[in-house]
Amino acid sequence: MADKPVQDPARRAAESAVRNAYGRILALLVIRSGNLAIAEDALAEALARALVAWPQSGVPEKPEAWLLTTARHLVIDTARKKSTETSRKADVRLLLEESEAEMMAGDSLPDERLKLLFVCTHPAIEPGMQAPLMLQTVLGLDAARIASAFLVRPATMSQRLVRQKSALKLAGAGFEVPGRDEWPDRLNAVLQAIYGAYNAGWEDHANASLAEEALFLATLVNQLLPYEAESAGLMSLILHCEARRNARRDQAGRFVPLDQQDTSRWDAAMIVEAERLLGMALRMGNIGRFQLEAALQSAHSARRITGQTDWASILAIYDRLIAVSPALGAMVGRAAAIGQNVSPEAGLEALDSLPGDRVAQYQPYWATRAHLEARRGSLAAAQKAYRLAIGLTSDSAVRTFLLARLAELG
Repeated sequence: MADKPVQDPARRAAESAVRNAYGRILALLVIRSGNLAIAEDALAEALARALVAWPQSGVPEKPEAWLLTTARHLVIDTARKKSTETSRKADVRLLLEESEAEMMAGDSLPDERLKLLFVCTHPAIEPGMQAPLMLQTVLGLDAARIASAFLVRPATMSQRLVRQKSALKLAGAGFEVPGRDEWPDRLNAVLQAIYGAYNAGWEDHANASLAEEALFLATLVNQLLPYEAESAGLMSLILHCEARRNARRDQAGRFVPLDQQDTSRWDAAMIVEAERLLGMALRMGNIGRFQLEAALQSAHSARRITGQTDWASILAIYDRLIAVSPALGAMVGRAAAIGQNVSPEAGLEALDSLPGDRVAQYQPYWATRAHLEARRGSLAAAQKAYRLAIGLTSDSAVRTFLLARLAELG
């Protein structure tokens, strides 16, 4: 117990360095060495050494620089031991040619994280593993934390991550930003993966911190690519959603649907920034999915000023969104908007047009159908839809809310 006060500052410094610079340090090591596995092992060992050395010698003035230097030496040592003579010389030369002075210039490390994000969307990586790989390599989250967010066993997630890194190595993936001709697919994959991670944290209240990590990634991409309209659109979209996070639960922790939320609990400053980013993105003249999704959230956010929801505008935005990106969620959202703007019957007709095999296990579909069936007075159909929605709901607060709605039908 007597040693704890001495160790805590060192541990806090190490944790802070990881949170603030893990991705930058790892990216530098990867880009210079061309080997993700070796770079990760070296940085992990450097962190372990820091927790041993810093309580004794004191926290260095620049903890990130200490970690980079230590990890860099470890990478060189590993390259010398594991590589063939030819590749060893090439790897070590590339590392040594980068001077310490250049890497440590100023108070921050050179930022190569954009390259690392693009690496995570290499064609050799399975689409469903791109977001987990970003969370591990750019943010330093461990496999157990990522597994919890994506609802799989830690051992399974760990195995999948190892397999994807092996796939990168076998594919000879270049650790660099791809040419502009490859951006339409690769940048969209980066944004899709970040949004997928955000949704995992948004939908699962217990994993809300994952949404914060996704917001960090979205901010990073927007900073590194300030003239890409869709990256600004994604940032706006996430900020609009985050602005309402506190209003999604009441003081007792009960779920509150969007149309019943207390708008005074929305974060006004966050909404203002989301609107600024959306306006900037739309002025670039290349309107895509994330800008339209952000426009939908902007229309909902307007209720804090007007006191009502403009369903006609929301329906018009959904029509344009589906023309660009006909995702199932957008089509269900459009049906809900039709139900509000036209009639419950028209909304149900739009739901009926969706492929049955795609909606069978899709919770928002059944929750929307239950709401529209109840509005038109079809109690038996509403009860059936509510039961299906409840069975597909993982969030306990949302399940309690739906159970209450079902009970109201008698």
